[in-house]
Amino acid sequence: MLIKIYRKDVLHSLLQQEDTDQDKRITIDDHGPKEFEIHTINNEVYTIKGTYHLSNLLQELKLAKEDKKGVIEISLTEIKQLPGVRISKMIKEHYWDRLTRKLDRNGIEKILSDDKRDIKERRLYVPFHDKEAYSFYQEVTKGIDHIILETLPQKITPEFVRSINDKPGILGLALTTDDHEKKAVPFLVPGGRFNEMYGWDSYFINIGLLLDGKKELAKGMIDNFTYQIKNYGKILNANRSYYLTRTQPPFYTSMVVEYYEKYKDQTPISWLKECTKTAIYEYETVWMQSGKRLASNGLNRFYAEGIGITAEVEEGHYDYILQKYKNDDSQSVEEFRKLYLHREVDRVELDQYFLHDRSVRESGHDTTYRLEGICADLTTVDLNTLLYKYEKDLAYIIKGFFNDEFIYKERKLDSAYWNGIASQRVALINQYLWDEKTGSYFDYNLLEKKKIHFESATGFYPLWAKLCTADQAKSVVEYLIPRLKCKFGIAGSSKFSLRDVPKDAPKRQWDYPFGWAPHQMIVWKGLLNYGYQDLAEELVYRWLWMITRNAADYNGVIPEKFDVVYGTFKVDVEYGNVGSDFKYVPDGGFGWMNASYQLGLSLLPVAYTYKLNQLVDPDKIFNKTNN
Repeated sequence: MLIKIYRKDVLHSLLQQEDTDQDKRITIDDHGPKEFEIHTINNEVYTIKGTYHLSNLLQELKLAKEDKKGVIEISLTEIKQLPGVRISKMIKEHYWDRLTRKLDRNGIEKILSDDKRDIKERRLYVPFHDKEAYSFYQEVTKGIDHIILETLPQKITPEFVRSINDKPGILGLALTTDDHEKKAVPFLVPGGRFNEMYGWDSYFINIGLLLDGKKELAKGMIDNFTYQIKNYGKILNANRSYYLTRTQPPFYTSMVVEYYEKYKDQTPISWLKECTKTAIYEYETVWMQSGKRLASNGLNRFYAEGIGITAEVEEGHYDYILQKYKNDDSQSVEEFRKLYLHREVDRVELDQYFLHDRSVRESGHDTTYRLEGICADLTTVDLNTLLYKYEKDLAYIIKGFFNDEFIYKERKLDSAYWNGIASQRVALINQYLWDEKTGSYFDYNLLEKKKIHFESATGFYPLWAKLCTADQAKSVVEYLIPRLKCKFGIAGSSKFSLRDVPKDAPKRQWDYPFGWAPHQMIVWKGLLNYGYQDLAEELVYRWLWMITRNAADYNGVIPEKFDVVYGTFKVDVEYGNVGSDFKYVPDGGFGWMNASYQLGLSLLPVAYTYKLNQLVDPDKIFNKTNN
């Protein structure tokens, strides 16, 4: 049912009555009467009751377009929509658009802003060889004096990246030709202060885009990665200048396969061929160069190059580390930071610390005690599983779409070639990462020559990639589920794995009790791959219930992460919780959290979807968890 109202009058009255903490949201923390009368322009009166419906009203008041008289038309049906239905609809119809960016005349100002750095100048860097891009961006930035357009050198070195850390900027992305006109290819950002295109975030975002039929956006994400690999040598941590020496967990082939399988009838085979060549190039140059990300045991590690302090962290983030290495008590931490930053003092141990720190960020799991201080020395379960997936994906693509023959740099590569490499990797994974005693996978420390028995959600990656045997999968489930399963999903690590961490040490956001969307999505698929349908559906329900309950109670909030023990987005942990600070309407939610909601709904049986919309507590449906 549609009604017409004067937006300004209704919005003012609603906030005055119900938004008692004056944060431009209506939540369970407000102490209004939770009952509000809407007066229409025809003097009709409708009553809206309860936090959830009142917050929906607030959102609809902001989303509606008003006429010249300030009148808007809103739907009472939308306001009273079931919570699961509304969240999914908001993601599909509003949030993806809010997270979409374009490096064109209309969008460049928004993407050049960077909440992580306090800078006045706005810079856009273009790859050395891309003359077309330079001309395009010249036109885009014409007349905008505060935007500086610069060309990167032909060879990008860690020394160069360090030299421009005080001149940070966005990195140009792919262009396409439409009606004989060059246009910027769109991309999505995770949300909040993450206002650039990220590495592994983009894969999980793409899962949501494909589910919601956002064909061009999903293809654009892949095309932008193809551009990054060709022009910057890798899929970047994100497309800012200070990320040029870092990649992220490799999901490129998964993105390509999932997109092409859905839209192959609408996508030329030449596109798939170009993506396949790009994937092989990335695989061989980024991951398989000996001495860097290819380790001495034949497996792979995260190994982010770079020099000194990472440029994207907030001020003071490393003070507790720098304090240990400064010359004497008379020297301030800031003085030492500047000397170290400009390489005027040598600290080998501090250089090693930052090698591991950058590598943790390259892993995407920043931060966790699983990786802290040792990341570059570990061949990890997650990375080696992902590279196995690359090898199997390339075999699948070449056999299924190129008649089992593919020419790359005058080499004939068939599925047998890639399957052979994948088999070798499985043998190494079983040798170094599989622990027969516990029946689970663990990271391997190259220096100590032993497995690190830190129980992590990354132990499920082999199930996701169908790498393990049915017996191994059964063993992993029996070992890890009791240790990681909480009331509201899978925790990043077990509580037991933190037993040696000092009680006064800071919490790490990828550890217990925090849960993240990519882990849930990988675990769900992994369980389904090996027939654990009931368990997968239970975990989906627990996760979606938590998102739905928080959104219903807190004005539609969809944040970066959750505490899966207590089911709250209000977390006391490093970096806070991106996506939880907004006014009126969530500003796009958070990319992979949105995707996890859409994926979860696609996996739930109708009976569970009904219970979700009624907000039936998971412990009333399933056995209570111990965590």
